[in-house]
Amino acid sequence: MRRSDFHFELPDELIAQYPLAERAASRLLVLEAGAERPSDRRFLDLPALLRPNDLLVFNNTRVMRARLFAIKETGGRVELLIERVVEPGVALAHLRASKSPKPGARLSIDGVPRIEVIGRDDDLFRLRALDDDFAVLMERFGHMPLPPYITRADEAADESRYQTVYARNAGAVAAPTAGLHFDEALLDRLDARGVERAEITLHVGAGTFRPVRVDDLDQHHMHSEWLEVDEALCARVAETRARGARVIAVGTTSVRALETAAAGGELRPYRGESRLFIRPGYRFRVVDAMVTNFHLPESTLLMLVCAFAGYQRMMAAYRHAVAERYRFFSYGDAMFLAAMREDPSRQPPLIE
Repeated sequence: MRRSDFHFELPDELIAQYPLAERAASRLLVLEAGAERPSDRRFLDLPALLRPNDLLVFNNTRVMRARLFAIKETGGRVELLIERVVEPGVALAHLRASKSPKPGARLSIDGVPRIEVIGRDDDLFRLRALDDDFAVLMERFGHMPLPPYITRADEAADESRYQTVYARNAGAVAAPTAGLHFDEALLDRLDARGVERAEITLHVGAGTFRPVRVDDLDQHHMHSEWLEVDEALCARVAETRARGARVIAVGTTSVRALETAAAGGELRPYRGESRLFIRPGYRFRVVDAMVTNFHLPESTLLMLVCAFAGYQRMMAAYRHAVAERYRFFSYGDAMFLAAMREDPSRQPPLIE
């Protein structure tokens, strides 16, 4: 398949610029296993779609206040997006400026030189904090790194709303947005229904918004993200399987983490980078269903959900969502997708 196979028309007015007043008030498009057509529900209906002993796997990453605005020694403005803190005083970042600063250049924030450019790592700039470490700089001067399709500046409300209620491990520059729909009341309802919960960590990088620039998907170089799947999570998945229940990933980030940790054939603890590119032809090893938001046309995340729920069914579901005026992307509505189960003889070749 090619990038162009994943195109769909999306009116700009369907791209949500603000969250709804209540997290769980969004709509939920449901595509059950074996169903050719989606159904329209509310996110508050999610507990009814789950069964006692199902295991929901959440990504507990926390979004950093990773966008900083600085001034070069020449007076030019620089926008920084901290991609990763390598050590307390060193970070890798995307820089946007009329002219890229050279190694040795100092960048001022609030009138004081606070950052020095020390080199390049491919597309990223390596930076050194001159006084405070980067955690302190982001806390004092940082802004929430809203996605590029949200065309407004960040506001005070984004500090909490572009963060899941269970976020705790700082390191992401984008939210695991499927989790934004969960509030404490909904989590309590899931607990009361007997649905189990577990967590992984995957620090979402800015590469999640990087467009696929080649039509031949074999030529696409997937971005890298750091993740951790621990031994306790692996044990919980095994217990879920033993009692005949389902593993349900909250978000494509949880899917990517679980499938990376199972790349050797069975789920094992994993800590490190992943460049796993999931597209039609991939055979899922861990995940039975997922909760996810809607994704950009021609994106790797759209390719992932097409691999999971079936290309024709998924693209038809997206057309349905556009026709029914669902809200798209980070602050938009959600989907509940069950994995498409087919006769193995009819599946495409396994993609690792």
